Amino acid sequence: LMNAAVAQDVEPARIAQHCDSMSLCFSKGLGAPAGAVLAGGREFIAEAWRVRKLLGGGMRQAGMLAAAARLGLEQAEETLRRDHDNAQRFAEAYSFCSPPGIQELNLPLLSVNLAAVETNIVMVSIAGGWPSPAEFCQHLQAVSEEELAETSQAVSVLMFPWSAHTLRAVWHRDISAHDTELARNKLEFVARKCQE
Repeated sequence: LMNAAVAQDVEPARIAQHCDSMSLCFSKGLGAPAGAVLAGGREFIAEAWRVRKLLGGGMRQAGMLAAAARLGLEQAEETLRRDHDNAQRFAEAYSFCSPPGIQELNLPLLSVNLAAVETNIVMVSIAGGWPSPAEFCQHLQAVSEEELAETSQAVSVLMFPWSAHTLRAVWHRDISAHDTELARNKLEFVARKCQE
């Protein structure tokens, strides 16, 4: 919800008005250590409350978590906009002030549909049958002696093998513009080695 609201430059309530119920996790893009909120009609919330108690759910002294959630909400627009910018930077080429993105790497193994990069999520397509997305992700996470010798850096990138030909990358508040550049360089290194 918050990523969509920032991407569309609207208040979250404008999107939520079309829903009967919704939940918002504070520990994902908002950066709180834990916590979520559930919203809906009075009967729905009463039933959710009953089921939560039935299943033994409950928290004590949740003020610290609530404070972290509040801070995440207060900083959401700035934080999420930065995440979106980093995702865009990873996926596309800028004409100045930043290194090229995946589209300019000239690696036939990889491609990104730039029109689909709207928030903090980038889907990277892998051509051919090898490596599989799972194998490619393993190479991204591992640091080889060859990488250290060639780049003088040890970079481990966590991406998710989304489908038979797709990787999924997601940005959050702990990934900086510099981290994004390192991830792009690692992606280039791994793709190049796979193509050799």
